[in-house]
Amino acid sequence: MGRRQMDTYWMVALGGVLVLSLCSSVPWARLWEIMTTDNAVNPLKILILFISMTILSIYLDEFGFFRYLANIALLKARTSQRKLFVYLYVTVAVLTVFTSNDIIILSFTPFICFFARNARISPLPYLSAEFVAANTWSMALVIGNPTNIYLATARGVDFVSYLRVMWAPTLAAGLVAMVLLWLLYRRQLAAPIEGHAERIVITDRLRLVLGLIHLGVCTVCLVISSYIGLEMWFIAGLSALSLLVCASLVSAARRERPVGVIACLERAPWALIPFLLSMFVMTLVLTENGLTARIAALAGEGGTVLKYGLLSFVSANLLNNIPMTVLFQAVIDHLPSSAALPAVYATVIGSNLGALLTPIGALAGIMWRSILTGHGWQFRFADFLKMGTLIGLPTLLAALGCLLLTI
Repeated sequence: MGRRQMDTYWMVALGGVLVLSLCSSVPWARLWEIMTTDNAVNPLKILILFISMTILSIYLDEFGFFRYLANIALLKARTSQRKLFVYLYVTVAVLTVFTSNDIIILSFTPFICFFARNARISPLPYLSAEFVAANTWSMALVIGNPTNIYLATARGVDFVSYLRVMWAPTLAAGLVAMVLLWLLYRRQLAAPIEGHAERIVITDRLRLVLGLIHLGVCTVCLVISSYIGLEMWFIAGLSALSLLVCASLVSAARRERPVGVIACLERAPWALIPFLLSMFVMTLVLTENGLTARIAALAGEGGTVLKYGLLSFVSANLLNNIPMTVLFQAVIDHLPSSAALPAVYATVIGSNLGALLTPIGALAGIMWRSILTGHGWQFRFADFLKMGTLIGLPTLLAALGCLLLTI
């Protein structure tokens, strides 16, 4: 049994909170008020929503759903790298919209590495397509990225209202990114595939169908959440709990180990809880001391979409996208109501696409490079920056330009 790696990125943030506590800088009464208040800005609700949606995705991954779909794309492509590139990009895009970009990256990256080695082709076009698609199409729905969830729920934006604004910028960004990737790797894609894909079979259809039903019902309920009077965090949490209970009952009836439940509990992003809460505390300290108000004043009110889109895109690569999102939400609170919502959507775009510029723009980039290193492939910082400059910046401008036309 191999060693399980423990995430440690949250320790730095928690250490910052401990230092602030020793300096008596944390307004504990105000923090308790926010943590116990019944409104959308409560970070506990945001965490329940994201972790619950991630559990639904992990369960499907555990029973081979994503690997199965990826293999279908490989079988359909046969010997054509061009077809494979298009099929893979579209598959990742569709799955990312309805699941989680982090889970898609964790699932597809090892599969691409294995196939590329067996087929004797470069994995670079497909790894780039996977990473770009996962961090571009994650903008489409509010559940696609924890940054979307945090920004939207903090401003009281429901599922349908978010989708009404973000579908067009996401579509524009996704198409531009795909065309640019094609142009960047067109020569490599011209060579034929020499190997063949293995046929992957789903061995436990009952458990897989159980996961698909829960994801489908959850997504539908999220769409109509504002009409049925239920908050998104409650729907997602109830769906994840129901799935775990149903999966446990199936395992008990079969007298088997609840492998799906165990995987969900082991792989869920629990480290995000101390990380996000710590960042929330530090941002609260900055807000109470007037720093976020000064940042908002320096940014000004004109050109909100372009300004906040570009600032969040760059800042994500200085702070990582989740801390940047927590900070920017506090800054946006100081904007007039007419500018706040455009700034929120622009920051959503910057927080997602910021992952394309450098590996530290998002946790997805850090995990992605770690997986590649484990499989013997190198994607240097310079290569990442090249991809981010040639793909990320034009994609960002396309999304922000479309947002300006639609908001």
